[in-house]
Amino acid sequence: MTTIDRYLLRRIAGGLAVAAFVLLPLFSFLDLLEQLEDVGEGFYRARDAFLCTALLVPRRFVQLSPFIALLGNVIGLGRLAVNREITAMRAAGLSSARISAASLRAGLLLLLFVFVLDSTVAPDLQQKSLAHRSAALAQSTELGEALGIWTRDATRILRLGATPHARRAEQVEILRLGADGMLAEYIHAESAAIGTHDRWTLHDVTRKSLEADQVVSLHAESMPWQPFVRPDQISALNLPAESLSPPALYRYVKYLRATGQSAETYALAFWRRPGLALITIAMLLLSVPFALGSVRGGIGGRLILAAVTGIGVYLFDQITANTGLLLHLDPALVALVPGLLLVWAAAWLVRRAA
Repeated sequence: MTTIDRYLLRRIAGGLAVAAFVLLPLFSFLDLLEQLEDVGEGFYRARDAFLCTALLVPRRFVQLSPFIALLGNVIGLGRLAVNREITAMRAAGLSSARISAASLRAGLLLLLFVFVLDSTVAPDLQQKSLAHRSAALAQSTELGEALGIWTRDATRILRLGATPHARRAEQVEILRLGADGMLAEYIHAESAAIGTHDRWTLHDVTRKSLEADQVVSLHAESMPWQPFVRPDQISALNLPAESLSPPALYRYVKYLRATGQSAETYALAFWRRPGLALITIAMLLLSVPFALGSVRGGIGGRLILAAVTGIGVYLFDQITANTGLLLHLDPALVALVPGLLLVWAAAWLVRRAA
């Protein structure tokens, strides 16, 4: 890497840092306003709103990474353009490809940081934020207190009324279907201890089964039960797809498909991770023509144009994702095609600006 390449990398990295320090507080403030709307309900207080907002910051950084890349590159290269440094570099023989390569190097560092954040810190802290908020509001994260959590395999349906912590469930209902698809057995337990070796212990159990056209009802203080779902899969049932790490999403999608359940939402969330990386690369490339264009309007005009571009890309991505879910299109195509199209369009613009 030459001296000029290192210089470009430093200036672009500085622009990315400025964009992050501008966008993160702005969107965190919007998150805080949303959290404050629930203050006063249940045991939810202002300090809980601030805590939940703070725990969501890593997730917001991941979600904003394409726009940080776009605005940051415009800031970094735009300052060079305003100071006529880009003009001097190009007069000295520096091509637009070299400038784009410097932007991509900075983008790869950003993507590496986002990948580590999305695989480790962001999911854990977001889940803690959701759990803390749910506990304070005294309601289920996903479906509400009355509906609980539902899952199934080929012949059994499981409902959990509540999961106070990872090793305990309350108001457990198990429905087993016969070969004809009709209900063959119903089990209700007031609570269940979730064991570590794929075995649950049901407490205060009522069991009803259909035998010879008669309903046989039994009651027991406790009984063992072999589950078809692991503890980590139970926690995934109670969380939105975006709060899961890529490995957790991959495992959960496999489980849903193996048990005959719809996995489209979680599969789309999984494939949108590489889709987000493609959009980030596209944003970096799209910002290069801004820097290579006229400097008469200053950096302010470039930032406004970049912001409008970012909003347009965000709307395009959201519309594509929701349309794909509605039409039951392949999640990989729905998630990756927008990013690939944007990379192609950005590369074409860079070549035109050369």
